[in-house]
Amino acid sequence: MENQIRPKESKLSDYIYILYKWKKFIFINLVIVTLLTTLVAFLLPNQYKATATIMIPPDNQMGLGGLTSLLGGKSSIASAGSRLFGMSNTSEDILLGILNSRTAITDVIKKFNLMDYYEIDDRNMDKAIKAFQADILADPNEFGMIEFSIINKDPKVSAEIANYLVTLVDSMNIEFNIQRAKNNRIFIEKRYSQNVADLKKAEDSLYKFQKKFGIVAVPEQLEVTVKAAAEIESELIKKEMESFLVLQGYGESSPQYQGIQAEINLLKSKVQELKNSPSLGASSNILYAFKEMPNIAMQYLRTYREVEIQQSILEIIMPMYEQAKVEEQKSIPTIMLMDKAVAPELKYSPRRSIIILGFLFLFSFFLIPFTFWAEKTFNRQEFQNPLQVKEANFIKKMTKIYRMKF
Repeated sequence: MENQIRPKESKLSDYIYILYKWKKFIFINLVIVTLLTTLVAFLLPNQYKATATIMIPPDNQMGLGGLTSLLGGKSSIASAGSRLFGMSNTSEDILLGILNSRTAITDVIKKFNLMDYYEIDDRNMDKAIKAFQADILADPNEFGMIEFSIINKDPKVSAEIANYLVTLVDSMNIEFNIQRAKNNRIFIEKRYSQNVADLKKAEDSLYKFQKKFGIVAVPEQLEVTVKAAAEIESELIKKEMESFLVLQGYGESSPQYQGIQAEINLLKSKVQELKNSPSLGASSNILYAFKEMPNIAMQYLRTYREVEIQQSILEIIMPMYEQAKVEEQKSIPTIMLMDKAVAPELKYSPRRSIIILGFLFLFSFFLIPFTFWAEKTFNRQEFQNPLQVKEANFIKKMTKIYRMKF
């Protein structure tokens, strides 16, 4: 049985030998690429980054918390209303949103003539915005502050743009707060006017009720009626007992018995009048018939309750309305500049060493496999198609150009 020919297994030393064999080719190409990459890297202009650091100040304003301190339990409700209507601190998201807004970026581009800086010949604003956004860095740092950074070829210009952005963002945020406060004020003012009208209507209803029935304080006046009825009925029971004793001692026709009976009849009529007479309230501002008491009490409670409700609403809306008017007039800075941007002395980019080393690594990634392929093509003895012949001829010409001898 014939022995089968096994293909020779490649070892690490074989690959190292190939690299050594093609060392001249590899070295020359690496030198050429290094020189070209270095030339390009040093032709790239220096970029400088200027940074301004700002902080959102803590809420040290009087706000609704101060205005509602006199309301007791209602202060929490008014404070909730403050948050509902947007009367709160400036947030980082709002500032970053203003910074990245088209209005702010367009303003900076026009002020510093960045169309020419980015060499936008067709004066396309969208291209300028896209280019400028790539040179803006704005993020909160680990200390809770926001850093505005601008990258530019001119260190002085980068600092000027960063500082201008801080001023611009602050002014736009103030304008935004004023407009928001104005909208809040208009909304709350409408509700306040409606509340004042409703309160007046409720007070007028209470006044008419009091004038109609002559009632100032229902619970107290009804209490007087109940006490008066109790006293009359107590006196009636007392007279009935006295009448029984007189009847036993003097007889039914005696003057004493007749006098007591007259008193008993009068007391009974007063008791009936207190219980049923609808005209009692017309003759007295204090006593009212028991029959009318539930109706009078219910009308009074409903009318008085409406006054109390509208008064409570007014106690909540009034501080909010006053705060909205104050907020609308405010134009104080909303941010604090912690570090003003200064012209940087050290360049931010390009990092030439990283560019050169990175490009060399990338080129080596393709050069080494190409070397193994060239070795295989150079040693090929049999060709299966014309393309392989052309590949072999190309490799042979390349070895002559590099003056490689094997």
